[in-house]
Amino acid sequence: MGLRGLLDSVLRPATEAKASRAGPLLALSGGGRAVWTPRDYAALAREGYARNPVVHRAVRMVAEAAASVPLVLYEGARELDTHPLLDLLARPSPGQSGQGLLEEIHGYLQVAGNAYLERVDIDGNPRELHALRPDRVRVVPGRDGWPEAFDYTVAGRTVRFPADPRDGHPSVLHLKVFHPLNDHYGFAPLEAAQVSLDLHNAAGAWNKALLDNAARPSGALVYGGADAANLTDEQFDRLKGELEAGYQGPANAGRPLLLEGGLDWKPMGFTPRDMDFIEAKNQAAREIALAFGVPPMLLAIPGDNTFANYQEANRAFWRQTVLPLAARVGEALARWLSPREGADLRLVPDADAIEALSAERAALWERVERASFLTRGEKRQAVGYGAEEDVSGEPGAGEGA
Repeated sequence: MGLRGLLDSVLRPATEAKASRAGPLLALSGGGRAVWTPRDYAALAREGYARNPVVHRAVRMVAEAAASVPLVLYEGARELDTHPLLDLLARPSPGQSGQGLLEEIHGYLQVAGNAYLERVDIDGNPRELHALRPDRVRVVPGRDGWPEAFDYTVAGRTVRFPADPRDGHPSVLHLKVFHPLNDHYGFAPLEAAQVSLDLHNAAGAWNKALLDNAARPSGALVYGGADAANLTDEQFDRLKGELEAGYQGPANAGRPLLLEGGLDWKPMGFTPRDMDFIEAKNQAAREIALAFGVPPMLLAIPGDNTFANYQEANRAFWRQTVLPLAARVGEALARWLSPREGADLRLVPDADAIEALSAERAALWERVERASFLTRGEKRQAVGYGAEEDVSGEPGAGEGA
């Protein structure tokens, strides 16, 4: 052993800390980016989430709501209050909370259609969870067409994670939205809204251009000199420069135009048909909200009366969008993180803990309470509770017609 090897063996800690294998690559993420998915994830994220307020708000609403849903752990039919899996989800890594990790997962699913989770095992048990950026992960198909591995690449360096290791569970979980034309990657809701996204961004850019030009189309400068000749190149360039410097932009809106040398200004205005771009922008916003499963009323988009009131729209959002997404992710996490020789574990969303659904819960309790043909135990089971226990712990006490 050389001197350097001796120093390394002396200075190396006795116990190595667990860490993500992809973690050291993050320090080199400054150069270049790799996009392997069938569409340009970076462009969709930049033009949609980073620049469009409707997409930004829709993604955040879905991700934050789904991440806030409490997950109840079951082993068979028995609910578990304490379990290592619950502890891991509560604190997946030293620098991140459980809700923060779930928010990343749901956000990636909305923008990319794919979400990847890396697990770090110690003595065969998961101890940390890390979300990987979808554009840095490539699925490596095997000879049979099924995923053989996942390559995580940053700045030209690649870490390969086996998809089906021989010694246990795969170290990477791939969550994806259904894609009818791709075997390995999911279909992002943002991609379905791409046409409406382009229309909405184009309408915003056009509106900005109108503001830069005094919020109306430019008029026509008519030269009616005595000789009726055209302007010379020098006169044309001088006139154009003076107009751009002194009469364009919001700071010069309404500034009077001083004309000389036979120039006449012919202003032009908008017709009502020309103003239809405002309704077209609102329609594009409604289509974006539709792709993400968010009622337009919740995004303050005018002209939508699908729901009678805000409360009804909010309940539809939780029932039709948030809860199915949280259930899918919870089921995948429980199956992936279950012990190798353990019992069947399930992570189920606790709908009773969602404040937005309290009105539905109260109506259910009222209907069940009025059902005189049900016993007390049947009523408890109908509203999601188990059989009643007496003081001695034996079930069935207090039941009656």
